[in-house]
Amino acid sequence: MDTTSFVVLVVATIAAGLLAGLFYAYSCSVMPGLGRGDDRTFVEGMRGINVAIVNGWFLLSFLGAPLLSGVALLLHLGAGPELWWLVAAFACLLAMLVITRVVHIPMNDALDAGGDDYAEVRARFETSWVRWNVLRTVVSVAGFGCLVTALASR
Repeated sequence: MDTTSFVVLVVATIAAGLLAGLFYAYSCSVMPGLGRGDDRTFVEGMRGINVAIVNGWFLLSFLGAPLLSGVALLLHLGAGPELWWLVAAFACLLAMLVITRVVHIPMNDALDAGGDDYAEVRARFETSWVRWNVLRTVVSVAGFGCLVTALASR
């Protein structure tokens, strides 16, 4: 493995780990914490989070993890056992992007446009968003694990 392919794999792994940790934190602390609040607190809290998370640091890992895992995959074509771990990592991280784009972004947009009937807005949002986030967390953690295994396989 040359230096470039190694560095790309390491940076992809770090980005994927940050992303998996973020979604894990939502699953085990952010959403349960917001869930303890009243409807207005929940809705306004999520609205604030949805605005705050769209920043360069988040986008660097959110887009960087799948992009860099794809680059790492291309750089390792014809390589040893790490190749299949890279295929799996890329597939998992691509699934994370699809889940976010197809499910979470539209739900976040609907939450933002939902008006001030906080009970109704929350009822349409919370359970489904949390369930899909668990899946997004699982595929993100799996993608990270596959990248770690690819590093260990070299």
